[in-house]
Amino acid sequence: MSVIVRLPSQLRVLVGGAGEVTVEAATVREAIVAVDAQFPGIAFRVLDDKGALRRFVNVFVADEDVRFLNGLDTELAAGTTVSLVPAVAGGC
Repeated sequence: MSVIVRLPSQLRVLVGGAGEVTVEAATVREAIVAVDAQFPGIAFRVLDDKGALRRFVNVFVADEDVRFLNGLDTELAAGTTVSLVPAVAGGC
């Protein structure tokens, strides 16, 4: 089923500047792998060597953090939006 993957500006350079990519996927992991198949380098920036989500990357499915769902195994319905969001730290 088709899902939309939203990309932060830091990753858009890898996808020709696009803010969103549509892929066929049933889980969050499949969505990341599908984007990487079209635009190599995405998975390396999002997943660590063991295939886990890098700690400085947040992933949201329909505004819900996947860490509070089923992680990368969170199932996706057709038309769902998956957002890859870099963690933000700092401030005063």
